[in-house]
Amino acid sequence: MSNIRIGSLFGIPFYINPSWFLVLGLVSLSYGSGLAAQFPSLPGGLAWGLGLLTALLLFGSVLAHELGHSFVALKQGIGVNSITLFLFGGLASLEKESETPADAFWVAMAGPLVSLLIAVGVASVVGFTGISGALAAMLRVLASVNLALALFNLIPGLPLDGGNILKALVWKLTGNPFKGIQFAGRVGQVFGWVAIASGVLSIFWSDSGVNFWNILIGWFLLQNAGQAAQYATFQDRLTGLTAANAVAVESPIVEASQTLRKFADQQVLGQRNWRKFLVTDDGGRLMGTIAVDDLKTIPSDRWADTPVESLVMPIPSSLTVESDRPLVEVVKFLEEHKLNAVSVVGVNGVLVGLLEKTAIIQLLQNRKVTAPALAS
Repeated sequence: MSNIRIGSLFGIPFYINPSWFLVLGLVSLSYGSGLAAQFPSLPGGLAWGLGLLTALLLFGSVLAHELGHSFVALKQGIGVNSITLFLFGGLASLEKESETPADAFWVAMAGPLVSLLIAVGVASVVGFTGISGALAAMLRVLASVNLALALFNLIPGLPLDGGNILKALVWKLTGNPFKGIQFAGRVGQVFGWVAIASGVLSIFWSDSGVNFWNILIGWFLLQNAGQAAQYATFQDRLTGLTAANAVAVESPIVEASQTLRKFADQQVLGQRNWRKFLVTDDGGRLMGTIAVDDLKTIPSDRWADTPVESLVMPIPSSLTVESDRPLVEVVKFLEEHKLNAVSVVGVNGVLVGLLEKTAIIQLLQNRKVTAPALAS
């Protein structure tokens, strides 16, 4: 199910996952029932209304937690793609990683600090103002949940904030951000298995039987931590490689001055099954592309007198990469633009060749590591 965009908060797109509505209903029902039982004099409709308000305040706390991450990231010059509320809480999607371990630490720490401040602030209001009754009960729930949110997120395993804090510490010690992600990801998997085991084994010490909530949380940690660790391993293996290292040895290149007849005879029939070729000028600079199917637009009896240049389609400069660009960044570029291949250029726009997604996969296979982001 796709996320639903609600609007923007401080210029950050805000989304809600459909699973959020299910949790909203369950939390409203739970707290509404609790308030009705705790305060029998409350009208039934008011108890359920206060239950809904409590649920909304709790989700507002999750949103504040994610805004904490976002504001620190923005201060570091890192864009925030979106904030999404879903079944297990919230997620702030950042454009890139922090530049230093210290910066990464503070981005991760900001969320739990916001939750802790909310918990202390709300508890102080209840303690110093003498508020009582249903309102006090609601505020106590809000304070305790924010405290739990802060403490839970400090568990040192990805994808939790504590995992990102651990990642930053390992990054500081090793000088390698990917080592930090790998280590924190593995720790996150351990906590995932522990949560699943506690959910299953609770049948032996709890009258309620299997704790499905613990199992769900464990599964969530296990899946996300595993993916993070695998992707970090993949990125680590690409470190030191550039776009030039993955260019096809026999890239589909044709000169603009060449005739269509020569192009058809020597390149189309003589090469592997390429359907599109890169076109260069006399200086080897990239001009654009020519598709084999475009030959059909010119009568074959005119091919000998028609240059390839007449069928060239330009390539936007934004869809080419420099030969010295780190291969890790090229992978992100391909994924962001949903491309299977990209042209690689060197100094002064001179074409180096074609880089295909499959070439990166082959390069990684030779290094005995899978490429999760490129498998699709």
